[in-house]
Amino acid sequence: TVSSLCVMACSRTCSQILGLSLGTTALFAAAANTVLLFPNWDVTYLLRGLIGRHAMLGSGLWGGGLMVLTAATLISLTGWRYGCFSKSGPCQSVLTALLSSGLAFLGALICFITSGVALKDGPFCMFDVSSFNQTQAWKHGYPFKDLQGRNYLYDHSLWNSVCLEPSKAVIWHVCFFSALLCISLLQILLVVIHFINSFLGLFCSLCEK
Repeated sequence: TVSSLCVMACSRTCSQILGLSLGTTALFAAAANTVLLFPNWDVTYLLRGLIGRHAMLGSGLWGGGLMVLTAATLISLTGWRYGCFSKSGPCQSVLTALLSSGLAFLGALICFITSGVALKDGPFCMFDVSSFNQTQAWKHGYPFKDLQGRNYLYDHSLWNSVCLEPSKAVIWHVCFFSALLCISLLQILLVVIHFINSFLGLFCSLCEK
């Protein structure tokens, strides 16, 4: 029917837009994670191994980045392929939708969880441990991880007083991990839309037959 053909055309267009959108977010996620490896645009911290484990894990590079980008390519190819739902079998259409959606969802979810944990633990930096009843004066670690009674995310007075090096470590950490958190959340939303869109296109192709 005409209505089924219109819905299928809209479904293919939606896949094209979703693929492009997911690919764009993947590039932003990879860029944000890359910046986290160079605090204050200084490469020496990476060379000295003074980068936090959350940034070194690189979930924005291979999770929200490469995995989502691969899925976005699959989604875009499905959208640009003329008559993709009518010329492919139902099982193949569902399989492609499940693979692309599952891959993107897994990558985005890993990036989302890692970013959330990173924001909770705080930045990796050099800080004065004398106030923590330690014998060593300065060391590198996570000063906000076990901080009792105060949350550094809400207490901005701690941002420039605890971390001694790199300068503005807290701002750098919060800004880019918050960006990764938002990007990965957007990716999850786009994946859900793609999943619904794929089954809508498949349903219409079956109705047409």
